[in-house]
Amino acid sequence: MATRTRQMTTAQRLLLLITLGAVVLAVFWFVSGKGDALQPKSENTASAADARKQLDELTVAPRGSMDGYDRKKYPHWDNQGNNCNTREFVLKRDGKDVKTGSDCAPTSGSWTSIYDGETWTKATDVDIDHMVPLAQSWVSGAKSWTDEKRRQFANDLTRPQLFAVTDNVNQEKSDKAPDQWKPPLVSFWCTYATDWITVKHYYGLTITTAEKSALGDMLGRC
Repeated sequence: MATRTRQMTTAQRLLLLITLGAVVLAVFWFVSGKGDALQPKSENTASAADARKQLDELTVAPRGSMDGYDRKKYPHWDNQGNNCNTREFVLKRDGKDVKTGSDCAPTSGSWTSIYDGETWTKATDVDIDHMVPLAQSWVSGAKSWTDEKRRQFANDLTRPQLFAVTDNVNQEKSDKAPDQWKPPLVSFWCTYATDWITVKHYYGLTITTAEKSALGDMLGRC
């Protein structure tokens, strides 16, 4: 009888360990893996190794002046065909079960934000965020661009530049660089850094010393 009691206790302990292990794995998946699962994939998104190389290739320079900046110098949203503009195209691309009217405006669907993992069922609850904000591009080189090049930047559907995200989180980000703001979802920091670097590298934009350091820290999570 005593032997059976010890065996039952051992079995109970084993069951407890298995249960705790499952809980830990579930928490780890939620905190560490959710951001990657949410990321809309782009064939032009750099790997972590490529991003580190591209980061070293970016020119480090002080952040420029906002003098002369105006969002109107970045014409958007462009017509993408089928009555859809760039914003509507991204809403359809990043959403799930999205239905639209004849004007391409979403009438139903759901959107899960890569920045905080929250899911919304109204298109009005999400913004289309520029990974590298328009104002950030202005102070890191775009001030000297033509309006046509700024149009390309503001409507770029090829690079990892445009995403549907929670509106108030996008407003918190505003025009900030990675040394000033990072997504609430820590598991997305690796992808956030690689995407930011991919865009800045493609367009030949500069970075500050603090920005480079912040990006390097986030790449350390890859």
